[in-house]
Amino acid sequence: MSQRITILPETLTNKIAAGEVVERPASVIKELIENSLDAGATDISVEIIAGGRRLIRVADNGHGMSREDALLSLERHATSKIKVDSDLERILTLGFRGEALPSIASVSRFSLSTREAASLEGTEIIVEGGRVREVRACGMAPGTVICVEQIFFNLPARLKFMKSAETEAGHVADVISRMAVSRPDVSFTCTNDDRELLRLQRSDLQRRLAQIVGRESSQHLYPITEIDEYATITGFLSGPALVRSGTQAIYTYINGRFIRDKVVQHAVMHAYRGVIDRGRYPVVALFIELPPEEVDVNVHPTKHEVRFRRQSIVHDAIQGAMEKVLSRSPWLVVASSAASHTTSGITGQAYRERIAAAAQSSLGISPHTEYRPQPLKQLGTELSESAVLQKDNVTVSEPAISFQPERSLNEPAGYFSSLSIIGQFHSEYIICQSGSELVIIDQHAASERVAYQRLKQQCLAGGIESQRLLFPETVELSFSEVAVAVRFNTDLAGIGFELEPFGGTTIMVSAVPRLVAKNDPILLIRDVLADLERFGTSGAFNDALESLLSRIACHSVIRGSHQLGNMQIKELLHSMDQTDFAASCPHGRPVSHVLALTELQKIFKRT
Repeated sequence: MSQRITILPETLTNKIAAGEVVERPASVIKELIENSLDAGATDISVEIIAGGRRLIRVADNGHGMSREDALLSLERHATSKIKVDSDLERILTLGFRGEALPSIASVSRFSLSTREAASLEGTEIIVEGGRVREVRACGMAPGTVICVEQIFFNLPARLKFMKSAETEAGHVADVISRMAVSRPDVSFTCTNDDRELLRLQRSDLQRRLAQIVGRESSQHLYPITEIDEYATITGFLSGPALVRSGTQAIYTYINGRFIRDKVVQHAVMHAYRGVIDRGRYPVVALFIELPPEEVDVNVHPTKHEVRFRRQSIVHDAIQGAMEKVLSRSPWLVVASSAASHTTSGITGQAYRERIAAAAQSSLGISPHTEYRPQPLKQLGTELSESAVLQKDNVTVSEPAISFQPERSLNEPAGYFSSLSIIGQFHSEYIICQSGSELVIIDQHAASERVAYQRLKQQCLAGGIESQRLLFPETVELSFSEVAVAVRFNTDLAGIGFELEPFGGTTIMVSAVPRLVAKNDPILLIRDVLADLERFGTSGAFNDALESLLSRIACHSVIRGSHQLGNMQIKELLHSMDQTDFAASCPHGRPVSHVLALTELQKIFKRT
């Protein structure tokens, strides 16, 4: 009987492995840079020709390799990163499989030059299509230089799927940018066809992000720091003024490794619900530090995805840390601080003294008592009825100045409370001043956000009320969904669902949350179980609940043209300062728009 099963030759197995690791020039550069960083390099230079199709050259100043180690590095599964089985549970390096170099060398004309600092000479190895052609001594600086020429020269089928040189060069720049964000202490340079694509000097994270996303864009980034006993989350995230049309500017790292994980991305996008419009994506650089045994990085060929031991805790930690920053609307705090500084600088000394005297008089303070005058924008204002102009249902109200603060002198005013009220426009927009800026507020969006937050707080404080079904319904699910329903039964009961196994793949639904009882609860149950299975937490129920609360809030507040008195405006602005996510309505639309004095001067050609 003939033998049908044979062992594949090494050259063929390397090509098969290369199909998983080497997709395009960018993936080659990713693997080589990871090796450079693991080797302790502080300067990494990348040179490509024709987008990497003709040449890829990566040079570093890492610790290099001896002649023996250099030869071993070209063998499959040869690595210095792990030694025993238990090392797989505590991976702290970027590379660990020992597949990258032999896979790359098997589909290109490859050369490796390396030298240790203590060695007098380096070693150069020439490989073609996976076969070592020459090994010789060479002179070079300490470190490693790898050249990859004519990639996929022996795999014409794969070569046909390569894109244009410009497209491949763009992918290369993206990969280097992602690696550079993770290591601001390392300098990176990249040239394409002898033209410089990137030059990033050593710096801190904030400056490195400014180099990657642009200096103007980096002004809309705000720091995040959250440390607990399980995870440490640091980095920067953007406000609503800085968004993208895709996820290309979401940089997420687990223990220093760039990942594109669905659990992490789901947490990021859920944190931005109600802050940015649907279909828009933030700019985020997020570094999550976990105990290495809590995350498995050996689940994807390119190591872009990971598996968490307790993914629901990781998901909630990321979402909670980001929401804590976003709920404070730091972009408003920065604007308020800048406006305070501007106002105090442009107001004349005599005028400030007059304001202080009026405030002292209204509060009964002796002129001899030391008093620090407040900026004009922090003082109360009242509408003057004689200053109201009406024509064709367009109203502009001009308030008269009153020096009667509504709060104690030691109580800091929030951003919205500190605005100087000018009046209303078209009975729909509130016009205010903040230093040298004109602030326009959509009164419906502002009222909607306040009402929504109050409804949500009341709902969560009182628990999610459950409504029993007159006739319990049975739902056919998959085996995995039934297992999830049993596992999270207590959590589901806490948000109003009562589910019981009915045998096989059937569950019986006895009760659903009262607020969503009319919105096809059976479909919602499937969505909730799908979320619990994928992320360990349910965004589907939160989405349904928030959609309902935002709809209630939208119909319960002022809509269209509505004249507001000065005290009503003040109360609304004060309520905004007491509200999370005050800069946007529940649907993600902006509440306010700022028009700087310089913009007005440009419009009227005064600059």
